[in-house]
Amino acid sequence: MTQDIEPSPAPAALSLKRLWPLALLAAGLTAFFVFDLDSYLSFDTLRDNRSLLLRWTADNRLLAVLAYMGIYTTVVAFSLPGGTVMTLAGGFLLGTVTGTAATVVAATVGATILFVAAKTALGDLLRAKAGPAIRKMEAGFRENELSYMFALRLLPLFPFFVVNLAPAFLGVSLRSYVIATLFGIIPGTFVYASLGSGVGAVFDEGGTPDLGIIFRLEILLPLLGLAALAMIPVVYKRIKS
Repeated sequence: MTQDIEPSPAPAALSLKRLWPLALLAAGLTAFFVFDLDSYLSFDTLRDNRSLLLRWTADNRLLAVLAYMGIYTTVVAFSLPGGTVMTLAGGFLLGTVTGTAATVVAATVGATILFVAAKTALGDLLRAKAGPAIRKMEAGFRENELSYMFALRLLPLFPFFVVNLAPAFLGVSLRSYVIATLFGIIPGTFVYASLGSGVGAVFDEGGTPDLGIIFRLEILLPLLGLAALAMIPVVYKRIKS
């Protein structure tokens, strides 16, 4: 006696309804360069307007925090260049602790918007067309998605926007993505916010902040240690099996 097997549902075809979130983000990225808005997300702008920004932030503390978070969320969601400058500016204007907290929350919200847009528009379609090797990699990633996501967020090996997008095409759950992003970016954000809190002295000397500070051994080694801890569940499963 044979049992009928239901065929797998065909992947949804590309349509304007599926693609409009990514189209909107792409249009925003294009407009960012067309209108030369990238010139505002620079160390020169921060240096030339620091007195005005510091005074306005002191007079409008809550509004400044909300404005900073709104701009940062937009930068991350649209994958605009300037995230590092924004993080330094957060430390400079808001202080290390407040700057770190505001940046982490805003970056998580922005990254989640991009993740959902990419997953909705292309995630299912790309996974349906993937070959056996990609499917096997996806299955392994999803089995330990939280550990892998934490490792990716902790290690400064890949551009932030790449780590924002790639999980959408590997079937990572929204819950794991948000948790790993929210907590995984705290150490690196704290480093840059701390650097930003002293950027005024750097500007006084006519220099620019050292963006490679994250790769110094005294900072990179603890991040490597945290990433190794995040991978312990993966190693345990491999040994057990």
